[in-house]
Amino acid sequence: MKKTCFAKTAVFTVVFFLLPAMLLALDFDLAFHIYGGLGNPTIEENKFDYKIDITPRLFSLIGNKGELIVTAGLVIDPDTKYYFLPELLHTEFSMRFGNSGLKLGRFYYSDPLSFIFEGLFDGAQFFNVSSKGIFTVGAWYTGFIYKNNTVIDMTKDEQINNYIPFDYDDFFNTYFASRRIAASVGWEHPSLFEFMQLNTALIAQFDLNGNDEQYHSQYLIFKAKIPVNNFTFEFGGSVESVQRKIDGDLKPLEFAFAGEAGFMLMFPGNFNSRLSFNAKIAGGRIDGFCGAFVPVTSKYYGNILKHKMSGLSLLSLDYSIRLHRVLGISLNTSYFVRNDLGTFEGYPLVTGSDSKGYFLGAEFSGRLIWSPVSDMQFNLGGGMFIPAMGNAQPEQKIKWRVDLTAIFAL
Repeated sequence: MKKTCFAKTAVFTVVFFLLPAMLLALDFDLAFHIYGGLGNPTIEENKFDYKIDITPRLFSLIGNKGELIVTAGLVIDPDTKYYFLPELLHTEFSMRFGNSGLKLGRFYYSDPLSFIFEGLFDGAQFFNVSSKGIFTVGAWYTGFIYKNNTVIDMTKDEQINNYIPFDYDDFFNTYFASRRIAASVGWEHPSLFEFMQLNTALIAQFDLNGNDEQYHSQYLIFKAKIPVNNFTFEFGGSVESVQRKIDGDLKPLEFAFAGEAGFMLMFPGNFNSRLSFNAKIAGGRIDGFCGAFVPVTSKYYGNILKHKMSGLSLLSLDYSIRLHRVLGISLNTSYFVRNDLGTFEGYPLVTGSDSKGYFLGAEFSGRLIWSPVSDMQFNLGGGMFIPAMGNAQPEQKIKWRVDLTAIFAL
């Protein structure tokens, strides 16, 4: 059985990487990401883990107005059943027509706040650039991407599906992400009234999974940046409307809210140092028509805690400095607060906890980056999350991790 699985893996991988190269004569580059880390993910025991990402990228210009990008990935991870896991990543065909353009394929999209709908998706997007700003309209399908690359877990069924290990013998039921279709209309102006950058979007997504629980939602989003001397002030927010079906019954319409505000200070001098503060809030459950804010994709905040922004508030202070042309340091302090007593689940809370505390604790982390040449980088980081600095479950053990990442490009 193991030999059969290995043969399937080898054949799939060879075809996966060679097929794009046979389509066109393209420029080629190759990147290696090697990760290794030690920490206590289960709190009770320490664990060493490592992973290797091999990412070939093919690029070609098409005439004077178009380009084609094909990026694949091969993940070598001992925690997976088959050790080798192939992925199709950024695969985009784009064409410009004067001030307008079109993107097709699998490409990156992010909402203005970068924590509602973000990642690589299959679809199409049209854009137009003018003196009145940048107008975009697009549509995407999520059901063909790898489920652990862009994570979608809006319902319990999706969360369970994401934990089911990938199996070549059950490829279509264990590899792909949740089936959802999303559309967006966006408008961005780089210098509105000559003092503010404004980015807005309206996003709607619909559940196509056919599960007992269905979650449809729409988001009105905006974000603004205002530069003042060495400062840049940022603020933004989103309103979510929710249509939920359970066993075919349509539940009452719900609304949820999220927002952020912060600033960045660039220090004068030769060290490219900066200090930034950011406060994020994703609303929790409130009696009445307000529910917990649920993003479409799960972007995990915190270098150690790692939790999506749903029913959470996050205060974060970052400092970074470039000590030398090849050496930089970043330091981060974050504090997590839950906005209700039901939405947030997981560490530092234990299963069945009746904790009435809202303050989860503080996280401290740092990172040293050394890049001796442009195509090589070493990244050493570490940190800890301290529940004793909160009142939700202060007796829980400290969670910690140190890791090293090496990046090589050819």
